[in-house]
Amino acid sequence: MFILANFISAFAQVLETAVNIFIWLIIIRALISWVNPDPYNFIVQFLQRITDPFLYQIRKRLPFSWGIDISPMIAIIGLLFLKNFLVRSLFELSLKLR
Repeated sequence: MFILANFISAFAQVLETAVNIFIWLIIIRALISWVNPDPYNFIVQFLQRITDPFLYQIRKRLPFSWGIDISPMIAIIGLLFLKNFLVRSLFELSLKLR
């Protein structure tokens, strides 16, 4: 049973790292959007390709538009919830299986 526990623990750790990286990518994209970036810059294009599909789904579901894009904040809150709920649950499950 320890092999399954180790697998779940490793999966939780990888998921936590991926969520942290995605949160930072969203923060960097939001900060770059304040300064009128060059749309042909490789970094700007990379950030848009990575974050836009996720942020678009949030923007599509927002019932209001105040002229300020709050989808990055909602995305970060959702990702933090995912990290605190799912990752912690997986870690605790792996501890109980040992």
